[in-house]
Amino acid sequence: MPTLRIALAQVNSTVGDIPGNAAVIRRWSRAAADSGAHLVAFPEMMLTGYPIEDLVFRNSFVDASQRALRALAADLAADGLGELAVVVGYVDADGPAAISSEAAPGNGRRDASALLHRGEVAATYFKHHLPNYGVFDEDRHFEPGDSLTVVRLGGVDVALTVCEDIWQAGGPFTAARRAGVGLVVNINASPYELNKDDVRLPLVRRRAAEAGAAVAYVNMIGGQDELVFDGDSIIVAADGELLARAGQFTEELLVHDLDLPLADAAPNAELATDAAKPQVEQEIPDDMAIDQIVLDFALTANEDRREGGVTERIADEAEVWAALVMGLRDYVDKNGFRSVVLGLSGGIDSAVVAAIAVDALGPERVTGVSLPSGYSSEHSKDDAADMAKRTGLTYRVEPIQPMVDAFLANMSLSGLAVENLQARVRGVILMALSNQDGHLVLTTGNKSELAVGYSTLYGDSVGGYNPLKDVPKTMVWQLARWRNTQGDPPIPENSITKPPSAELRPDQKDSDSLPDYEVLDPIIKGYVDHDLGRAELIAAGNDPALVDRVLRMVDLAEYKRRQSAPGTKISGKAFGRDRRLPITNRFREGN
Repeated sequence: MPTLRIALAQVNSTVGDIPGNAAVIRRWSRAAADSGAHLVAFPEMMLTGYPIEDLVFRNSFVDASQRALRALAADLAADGLGELAVVVGYVDADGPAAISSEAAPGNGRRDASALLHRGEVAATYFKHHLPNYGVFDEDRHFEPGDSLTVVRLGGVDVALTVCEDIWQAGGPFTAARRAGVGLVVNINASPYELNKDDVRLPLVRRRAAEAGAAVAYVNMIGGQDELVFDGDSIIVAADGELLARAGQFTEELLVHDLDLPLADAAPNAELATDAAKPQVEQEIPDDMAIDQIVLDFALTANEDRREGGVTERIADEAEVWAALVMGLRDYVDKNGFRSVVLGLSGGIDSAVVAAIAVDALGPERVTGVSLPSGYSSEHSKDDAADMAKRTGLTYRVEPIQPMVDAFLANMSLSGLAVENLQARVRGVILMALSNQDGHLVLTTGNKSELAVGYSTLYGDSVGGYNPLKDVPKTMVWQLARWRNTQGDPPIPENSITKPPSAELRPDQKDSDSLPDYEVLDPIIKGYVDHDLGRAELIAAGNDPALVDRVLRMVDLAEYKRRQSAPGTKISGKAFGRDRRLPITNRFREGN
């Protein structure tokens, strides 16, 4: 039984940086070869970055991807890595006609995987299942593949698949079982959401059973706009045994030796006895053609056996914190910002955002600005200063009352207009500092506030990125308490324990305008994340009048959310691409 040493390159790519991504592939391919690997697999669309969205419609972009793939194959051979089989994702097209100006959207473009060997593109595979839910629009962008590519390496048959192919029963994995392969390589760009790691291992095990083969699942890491990718690459045996698992939010090379059947000895599951047949979740007829490619590929003997090991999963709070840190860091760095600035009020939201920013970028790249008004309490000003001292971020104080007074001396305003004026003066100051010093402004509103519209347009909502956009208020407190247990506590205890307040009028509390967050957040989660209706929310035990009130606030705030800054997705349904509702909409639950 041959032993294939496989390396899974759990690495970070950048959308559009094709030369930079190619350099990453060459660097990590060198590391794989140095480890004695026979095959190294990189994530989905590693060469172009993912998701490329409507870049796929630019002929120049598709052409650049195709040319870069051929150049990469030659460069790997020139680097002395020609004998290493390198599996890499890229964007392809069926031919010049497929990328002509007359081609309809999605026609001929392919989410592709290639195996590079000896300076050539030895094999290609086109993704079969194209997701068209949540954040995915792949039916719009790509044409599905209709055949399975099987490459024989050193007598072992290896099938190539891409991301969603493993999330759906049937198709490539059923075809892989029919082909009798020994290994299925699945390259991924699977976005993070809380507890997704709990779903992946059972999923990979089901597909291993469906294929009757070992499965190597590699996932990317890094942030791309509102998405963040957490890695969690996995290798399982044909019987579902977990053989190796990489860490979460870590860039690493997972190297493991797999004992695999010779191609001629591999049982064809379609012809096997019932007792020997792999157990699959459903029998799905499959008519995918199977393209068999045989390479002159000899497996070199490795003296020492390599075990990839199984990295322990991290706690939920650590998961979310790592996602928020990585999402912010990559947004800042990949878009070329030198530093960030935020309003540091002394409250819990701004304190958590500041702590995330310091962890992501270092204190020297973070500026916190205290913007006290006549209603700002002494303890809030003290808490902001304490936060700055604890973290070492740059701190400055810019009182807003003189500017507010100047407005009021020239305009007759009262009530809510005065409250919003204060928030908007703060926004003007933060944007002025952004213009002056080149900072990216971070806004600090949480998912609960965004849901019900508890924010001021062009005021506290101003900013270029929002780390808490998908974090409910109750989770903000949870994260703060957890972060304070990790080394020196960055967040003042008073910021965590005091009642939340915008401090825009005397003795103001969030509870003056909103239900307690412990009551509010479950209703928002049901309505926003799970699309539950009024009747279902009431059946879950919520007060009918409260449900009506919350749903009305959520519906009326759609126009505000449409103008909100991007922010890291951590839930199954975040505001933005996950949830697309019309602003002009008179449908009301219960009507």
